Amino acid sequence: MDPELKRMLDETRILAKDNNRMLHAIRRHQWYGFLTTIVFWLVIFVAPFYLYQLYVQPLVEKFSASPGDYSSGALGLPTSAELQKLIDSFKSGQ
Repeated sequence: MDPELKRMLDETRILAKDNNRMLHAIRRHQWYGFLTTIVFWLVIFVAPFYLYQLYVQPLVEKFSASPGDYSSGALGLPTSAELQKLIDSFKSGQ
């Protein structure tokens, strides 16, 4: 084999190995970046709910008018049955 051709072949092989090593590193860093992004957004979305449950909800329950008495309707609004009971109690004068 021609020495010049052998040198070029060896140089190409070395460049291919280096290129393969760099591509693997790029893919590995891309994967770590993806996982970091997922963890970051999970923390961003979950932390407010956790902090609310831990700090704010006990304060809200502490200062609510009647603890443990929650309205069962949507968005805390009274249901039609609760409204009817209120109307009946008003009509009866109690």
